[in-house]
Amino acid sequence: MSLVEQDRMTWIGQEHGWVATPEDIVTTLSKDGLEGCQREMTTSRRDLRPAGSVWQGVNPRTASVASAIWVTRPARHQAIVFIPIDGESLTDDHGDPAVEGDPYTEEGGEG
Repeated sequence: MSLVEQDRMTWIGQEHGWVATPEDIVTTLSKDGLEGCQREMTTSRRDLRPAGSVWQGVNPRTASVASAIWVTRPARHQAIVFIPIDGESLTDDHGDPAVEGDPYTEEGGEG
């Protein structure tokens, strides 16, 4: 079952991004074969709380690259998350917007 189907990831058209818990996204991308290669965090200048972060992973089998870039939302545990895979943003317009299955190959098979 996908994050969208579990109501753990929602597309917000006005933001052009997903509302989700960043760790859910990173965990799902990792389960789909991506190995994390970089993670950076930014902080607010005022209170040094995390303002956002980026995670990048590479699928060694397919050489696909994906990122999860998020901006924290004050007083909420979910963030606005932007997910580019091989340079294309993952939106709810994709056939499977759920970041589940193998979005790096055609129809789940070798591309």
